Amino acid sequence: MKTKDLQLGWHTLLAVIVFLMLIPIVFAISNSFKTLQDAYNTVFQVIPLSPTVQNYIHVFQKLPFVRITINTFLIAATVTLFKTLTSVFAAYSFVYFDFKGKGILYFVMLSTMFIPFTVTMIPNYLMISKIGLRDNIWGVALPQLADVLGIFLLRQSMRGIPKALIEAARLDNIKHLKIMRDIIIPLVRPSIISTGIIFFINSWNEYVWPVLILKSKENYTLSLALQMYISAEGGTEFTIAMAVSVMTMIIPLVLYIIFQRYIINTFAMSGIKG
Repeated sequence: MKTKDLQLGWHTLLAVIVFLMLIPIVFAISNSFKTLQDAYNTVFQVIPLSPTVQNYIHVFQKLPFVRITINTFLIAATVTLFKTLTSVFAAYSFVYFDFKGKGILYFVMLSTMFIPFTVTMIPNYLMISKIGLRDNIWGVALPQLADVLGIFLLRQSMRGIPKALIEAARLDNIKHLKIMRDIIIPLVRPSIISTGIIFFINSWNEYVWPVLILKSKENYTLSLALQMYISAEGGTEFTIAMAVSVMTMIIPLVLYIIFQRYIINTFAMSGIKG
């Protein structure tokens, strides 16, 4: 009986947490379909009294929204591709190559996870300015082509593959690139997919670095467009800001829903071996 009570308590707690996390999403969706007057009068009413799509029409009329969405996608796709590639190669090297100082190098690399972004922000900004990529979407992507989290997660997945399998392939004089392509990648494909989705979502939602680099509206990302609207008009017309919020979160939300099983399994597997 006590076990059932404990399970009921945990399920109740989790249900409350889920409910609290869903409130901002429901709030944004609901108010994005309200007129400004309805939003002020019934701000917490889920179903709008007079639903309207005028807020979404306004966004497409006043902002180069298609261009902004393309900018965001190009940055996120580029960052995801390069981060995933560098993570796969680095993880493979740390697992299947033996070289002097490997443990120390891996420890130093992991320690960079704890370096605040504010420490590297100024050097990266100066570098991007020097090579003339300010106010350019590639200036946003360039400093983000590798990620220690991806290396850590994929290394943990690769450590679950028996080394005897790789050694047998090496005895047959199979090159490392072919081993990686034909053996390793198929076995850790779910981890690669989930890691890539994490990279994509993080890049899609990034705000601080793009706001430093991008200055013109044509080069903005969705997070900058949202913040611009909030600061400029959010005090009087926040329903439009809610419409931008909804359109900003659709793609990463759909990706997470589709690949959530892979993402959860990857983080679960990361704790199997240290």
